[in-house]
Amino acid sequence: MNRDTEQGGREEAGFSGPERRVGRIDTPPDPRAHAAFPDDFGRRFLIFCDTEEEFDWERPLARENVGTTAMEGLPGAQDFFREAGAKPIYVVDYPIVDQDLPAATIADMHARDGCEIGTQLHPWVNPPFDEKVTPKNSFTGNLPVELQRAKLIALTERIEERVGVRPTIYRAGRYGIGEVSSHLLEEAGYRLDSSVRALFDYSEQSGPDFSGFGTSAFWAGRSRELLELPLTATYVGSLRAAGNKLYGLSEKIPFLRGGLARSGMLRRVSLTPEDYPLGEALEAIEQLLDQGLRIFNLSFHSPSVVPGHTPYVRDAADLKDFYRWWEGVFDLFARHGVTATTGAELVDAARAAR
Repeated sequence: MNRDTEQGGREEAGFSGPERRVGRIDTPPDPRAHAAFPDDFGRRFLIFCDTEEEFDWERPLARENVGTTAMEGLPGAQDFFREAGAKPIYVVDYPIVDQDLPAATIADMHARDGCEIGTQLHPWVNPPFDEKVTPKNSFTGNLPVELQRAKLIALTERIEERVGVRPTIYRAGRYGIGEVSSHLLEEAGYRLDSSVRALFDYSEQSGPDFSGFGTSAFWAGRSRELLELPLTATYVGSLRAAGNKLYGLSEKIPFLRGGLARSGMLRRVSLTPEDYPLGEALEAIEQLLDQGLRIFNLSFHSPSVVPGHTPYVRDAADLKDFYRWWEGVFDLFARHGVTATTGAELVDAARAAR
């Protein structure tokens, strides 16, 4: 069978007709699917660490890029988060658990601190390797359904084998979900997904369009047992109400987005220290708190904890700024009574409120 997505890659593989359209996570949800949380659950935050191999972010992806030297810095980062009362979820990809040292690091962190271990699927370094490495194929949701399933099973089982825990939390590498992703995740026993990056559009790269998503959690899957928690993002500035429209126009009008940001009239802010200064993050959090948001979903990439592996942390000064960002955010959360939670606690709370 030709598994190359350039040929279309739309095998049904058990998902067809209306069933394929129900409970998707790649399209904005019906308002009735939004998840509620008990009043006494309060306001909470989660942190996802995309725990992955190292590669040059400005060069084409390659199967040969499976270095994991930055994992040496992750236990120190975990110490920082533990002391701050935070509970990162480490979503790991295949090169991390397929090599002895990084796999042992993850297993030790899980055993020592009870860190939740989830799944992050980078298809170009995740067997089976039945597709060409192309920009389009880097989004897992573009692959044939059977190949998506095979890669997910291979990674899930490898994590269970090397770490000793079967993961139930998922994030797609490059946020690359598709129309059957929720069904495959539900089928494999996943309970929480965080692949939606609210307000971002990757369609020009052949990826999903999340520009119509809000930040609220919602139920997905055929039986609505998969909780989707989008990454938290918002527009700030005097023109924030027209954020989606203006960001859409900025794809066609050169320099519009930069001009709006420099003027302070409109900025899109995602809750990560990678490319978003602390001041912007604090403004976004204050605004979202005023709007009543109760669950905040923050993220970072594991190679950022060692200088020189990502565009965001190139030297020791950048690394200090990285940790100052977290300290500032944690301080703001503490002042507003926003406390850390785990993925399991979040899912259980949402189920209790159904």
